[in-house]
Amino acid sequence: MKRFAAEYLYTLSSDVPLRNAFVEVDEDGSILRTGVCEDPSAEAAFFQGAIVPGFVNAHCHIELSYLWKKFRKGTGMAGFIDQINALRDTSPREEKIATIRHWMQRLWDRGVSAMADISNCADSFSVKAASPLYTRTFLEVFGTEPEDCPAVMDAVRALQKEAVSYGLDAAPTPHACYTMSPRLLTAASADALAAGFLSFHSEETPQEEEMMRRGTGEMADNRRAAGMSLPPVTGTSSLRYFLDCLAKIHPAPFREHILLVHEVCMDAEGMTAVRTELPGGFVALCPLSNLYIHQALPPVEEMRRAGLRLCVGTDSLSSNDDLDPLAELYCLQEHFPGIPLGEMLGWACRNGAEFLGKEQIYGTLEPGKRPGLVLIDSLGADGRLTASSQSRRLL
Repeated sequence: MKRFAAEYLYTLSSDVPLRNAFVEVDEDGSILRTGVCEDPSAEAAFFQGAIVPGFVNAHCHIELSYLWKKFRKGTGMAGFIDQINALRDTSPREEKIATIRHWMQRLWDRGVSAMADISNCADSFSVKAASPLYTRTFLEVFGTEPEDCPAVMDAVRALQKEAVSYGLDAAPTPHACYTMSPRLLTAASADALAAGFLSFHSEETPQEEEMMRRGTGEMADNRRAAGMSLPPVTGTSSLRYFLDCLAKIHPAPFREHILLVHEVCMDAEGMTAVRTELPGGFVALCPLSNLYIHQALPPVEEMRRAGLRLCVGTDSLSSNDDLDPLAELYCLQEHFPGIPLGEMLGWACRNGAEFLGKEQIYGTLEPGKRPGLVLIDSLGADGRLTASSQSRRLL
């Protein structure tokens, strides 16, 4: 049995921390009990800061780690897509795998215990299979031409078999409304729903919304210049378009685990739709990526008031300077200072575990779970994050 104690202990069965409290764990990392220290000075391992469960990174593209520091910031989504197209697959596979291994280890050391990861190829499979960090792999597909749908789905199902051969939980998932024909969006979503888990880039940028609502703007021009078919102009949000595509598979409500990633442009109508049509729905916030690409953030306060279940992701090193969940939380705290740290930790730990269907293992410090233990240091006098705060794995 091991015992760790700290100024603050966030069990996340409640968002309010215990003060000067301990957690005891079994040899296999299972939580035995938590409680308040009778005498903090008598504890063999008492830390300044906060002990929290292992983080769940709700959205990452670990295979793009070789693109670190190669992208220009502030280009908007159209410019970002141009850079992806120019720089993807410009490094040798051995170099890609080495960078994946490096960043997977950094994620683990910083306290990430589980992750929802996007893959477009097999580069990350062997590294994820060997890592103590649990991943569910979302095999993302693209294809704007309807006639390409059968070949794209055959290829992603073959990739799924390869991922499963490594022992990974993996299934196809759609990418975004602007990279897929309606036929492919429905086909990929059907496979995802059958697996019970779907991740979808949604309402990430005003350029996306302008293309969907009116068929105009930089992204629409970008697609046309590349000779790609555009999604149908609906006059409604891209989220509404996505939900209508899902309804072709089975009627709402959708109780499968569905993650809407980004939602920078989500409005009140969209929040109502998620609450009523997606009882299995979550929203992944990736604030540093949103600022990196187009200097905008989601309407987080409105999402909270609407009762949406929020998670936290890092996105990829093509749109972020780091893969650090704590930096994402500090960014949220700086832009939305009214949100308590305990609530944000609930997003970054408990809600992410629930999305992955792994809440019996991860997410909270409750007896029988094995979420890992993470220390957050350099808190302010008020117990909030500071610019110097860092996270490191204790267990």
